[in-house]
Amino acid sequence: MIVNSEQPFQIVYAIFNHEYLGLLLESYVVQLDDKGRFTYAYQNISSANAKEFDAGLDKTDYELIKLMDSMQPEVVIKPYMKKGNLRPKEYLHKIFDPKTEDKTTQELLFKNLELKRSKILPLLIGKRLFETGSDGNPTHKEIIINAEKAKVIFCFEKGEFNTLYYPKIKFQGHLLKWQHKGGYLICKDPAWLIVDQQLFHFDMGIDGKKLQPFLSKSHILIERRFEPEYYRKFITALITQFEVEAKGFDIHAETGTPEALLTFSELPGGESIEDLFGNEILPENREIIVFEPRFKYGDFDFGIISASGEGSGNSCRMEEKDGTYIFYKTVRTPKNEDRIVSFLKKQGLEFTHGKMAMPKTQAFEWMGNNEDFLKEHKIKLVHKNGLNGKTYHIGKANISIEINENIDWFDVQAMIKFGVYLVPFAKVRRLIIQGKTEFELPNGEIAVIPASWFVNYSELFNFIEERSSEELVLRKHHLAFARELQNGELIKLNLSLKLERLRNFDAIDEYQIPASFAGSLRPYQQAGYNWLRFLNEYQFGGCLADDMGLGKTVQTLALLAHEKEENPGFASLLVMPTSLIYNWELEARKFTPDLKILVYSGTQRIKDPWKFRGYDVVLTSYGIVRLDIDVLKDFYFNYVILDESQAIKNPTSNIAIAVNKLKSKRRLILTGTPVENGTMDLWSQMNFVNPGLLGNQNIFKKQFLQPIEKQNDKDKSSRLHAMIKPFILRRLKSQVAKDLPEKLTNVKYSDMTAEQEKVYEEIKSYYREKIIGELAGAGRGAQQFTLLRGLTQLRQIANHPKLVREDYTGESGKLEDITYMLQETISEDHKVLVFSQFVRHLSIVREFLDREGIPYAYLDGSTKDRQGQVEKFQTDPDVKVFLISLKAGGVGLNLTKAEYVFLLDPWWNPAVEAQAIDRAHRIGQENKVIIYKFITRGSVEEKIMALQDRKLALAGELISNEESFMKSLDNEDIRALLD
Repeated sequence: MIVNSEQPFQIVYAIFNHEYLGLLLESYVVQLDDKGRFTYAYQNISSANAKEFDAGLDKTDYELIKLMDSMQPEVVIKPYMKKGNLRPKEYLHKIFDPKTEDKTTQELLFKNLELKRSKILPLLIGKRLFETGSDGNPTHKEIIINAEKAKVIFCFEKGEFNTLYYPKIKFQGHLLKWQHKGGYLICKDPAWLIVDQQLFHFDMGIDGKKLQPFLSKSHILIERRFEPEYYRKFITALITQFEVEAKGFDIHAETGTPEALLTFSELPGGESIEDLFGNEILPENREIIVFEPRFKYGDFDFGIISASGEGSGNSCRMEEKDGTYIFYKTVRTPKNEDRIVSFLKKQGLEFTHGKMAMPKTQAFEWMGNNEDFLKEHKIKLVHKNGLNGKTYHIGKANISIEINENIDWFDVQAMIKFGVYLVPFAKVRRLIIQGKTEFELPNGEIAVIPASWFVNYSELFNFIEERSSEELVLRKHHLAFARELQNGELIKLNLSLKLERLRNFDAIDEYQIPASFAGSLRPYQQAGYNWLRFLNEYQFGGCLADDMGLGKTVQTLALLAHEKEENPGFASLLVMPTSLIYNWELEARKFTPDLKILVYSGTQRIKDPWKFRGYDVVLTSYGIVRLDIDVLKDFYFNYVILDESQAIKNPTSNIAIAVNKLKSKRRLILTGTPVENGTMDLWSQMNFVNPGLLGNQNIFKKQFLQPIEKQNDKDKSSRLHAMIKPFILRRLKSQVAKDLPEKLTNVKYSDMTAEQEKVYEEIKSYYREKIIGELAGAGRGAQQFTLLRGLTQLRQIANHPKLVREDYTGESGKLEDITYMLQETISEDHKVLVFSQFVRHLSIVREFLDREGIPYAYLDGSTKDRQGQVEKFQTDPDVKVFLISLKAGGVGLNLTKAEYVFLLDPWWNPAVEAQAIDRAHRIGQENKVIIYKFITRGSVEEKIMALQDRKLALAGELISNEESFMKSLDNEDIRALLD
């Protein structure tokens, strides 16, 4: 009959015996009469119709219904049935029929059902359970479910000829009569017993197989000849886990508070810790210490009890003599053990499967630092397996370093102590530099250098120099680094008040501008000059890294004017790109007319360095230095100053090697982009101005480059920043040049023409297939060239397909917008700079200007008269347009007459765009500068611009604000660009 969900009802659960599958459980809903009694109206309830009776169900009911649905015969056998015409009942008959039976499938079915029963039965506590009647009535006979667990006691009576074995069951303090009562086990693993219409379950998760034989028999007899084996295996195991009553033999139980042990053993380097203990794999070839807490009861010790909580963790051993058996049982106290484990956890030891692995240096440091803690909590450290036959020193290691200011350097005094032994600092320093972790103490014990020393002091130990076996020194340009260690309470640093001021630029004295300097300095330029003078006073090198257009040249010339007054007759060398020599000469004659300038350049130069004696400043190029280094290296200059010093960013390049051979009293570098591609750019330039500041290349790579670039180590980045901060002065226009006019940047999106888009899609499809294939195959390195070529061609087509296909006769959407806006700006009497990195693109624009009769200035790499083109644009009111290629016009131009800047194509590095803009937006500009970026919609240009917005340059964390765009691309970025 159908149950009405709007009338009173109750959900019940029923056991029924399936002809093949044994005991199954089903869920029913039964209608109640007006007195709350069961009626004959009932129906199965399943997940499909349960919602209809939601008012009478709780969360547990829904879970039970779901589990019982999964017990239905047709559901249970489904995974095993092959496709065919057999119905479920026919299939069950086939696999259980003695003629066609399938024992393997039977076993799998029974295991599955047993697992489901073990999940269902605990959830039935508090519910109503019945046995199904022969007529199918689900409420035939109610089974009372006992929430309290019963207890099983295993009894043994040893007689002269045999041993009697039987289990007793205690429930609520009384013996339960359960044998010969028609009871049955509804679940064996763990045991759930039904007897006298009551359902019982048991402490310790008793296996029902231990109870099953005694449902129909009172006891089991073990003959004397089988006793030794039976006692050793079966009875010992029972005593270990359960309560046992014995007659005829003795059981001695040992209990109490255990002695806590923390054992440690050595694991060979390179072994996979994850495979052993589930811990994280540690670096290869690193020696590992494995900690294991153990608990000693009497003469026996044990590891941590299983985290699953299964079993008591108890132990039992048997002694047998002349047929007499004695059992010694250790009853463990989990609360005491857990308390010890909890103490160790608070101190940083997290155990997985009862063990914890740790690098040896960290492990011995932990033991030394926690020596008092272990004594306080009575935890004994124990060497396990003798640690490869070595005797290790266990105790706190102390290091004390004091750095005192001397005349030209810092004196380093250090003391290292392991226990009662003083250890020479130089010895430990060499070991740490070599990456070694152990050495022998005078008493023969092996000391392990703490892991934190490698982290905290490895850079310092590399920078310290040994003047003698007794004298250790640190160069003064490591002041900031030493200060960082002092702030971290790692060293004691004693400085004079004068040197303390180097920490803060605001504390630098105001220096008088030389009388011979023919100009004035803005406040931030005066501060820069003060900083240069301060570095000069302490004989430090420095990097003036102000933004483009903020006057690095005039600040440097003011310093050189001072040097002429203080050190007359000493020449300084300025090295720069060839294109900047004329600009430097003009600026020097303008601001420092008293300086005697020599331009050392051209094929007619006289290669005699002694002629430099008659000059104050020698101007030359990087190319000349590289060619004439054998001549120049013999002259001792006052200053060697590198302009656009990113030219030496590659320390292995010929020009970097050459400039480092130059001799001088002091060194400076000038650059707006000190870091272009990575941290090695920084090392090369800082090593030039302050040799040894960042260690040698190998030290720098290990200590900084790899952690920062490969592991994104913020602590290392912060430490590097602290080391270089006093020697780099960088001001942004937004910070200091408040008198610059506002500049506005607009993006002009252009649509491709139909012909242009067709060419673009053809090229994109070709390279996408090629590059994505290489990404999935050989990896990033194999497709670098293909990627660069493909992206370059797509960018060129976004400008104009003629850049790639000479025979293209169609139009370009971008060119149409460019020519229109050029005509607009010219008609309004504005001047405009037009930048592109593709000379061919400039040529196309040039052809348009020629056709229209519009005068213009032009500059690319082949232009001979650069200054003439600059002056033409700056002074001729009829010349409104200046076409400039990226390489030729990226540095050294002052084009303050421009009011508009057109960027025809986006560049990989956003900083290059900023440089192009700064040709117009610099000191001296009186007009508002308006920038237009031309971007072809739907092309790789648009995606490049989006990537630029979200790419964070490594240099921005240190001293600059850009990074190589190409280097920053990952595989996801590449796919996005080619999508």
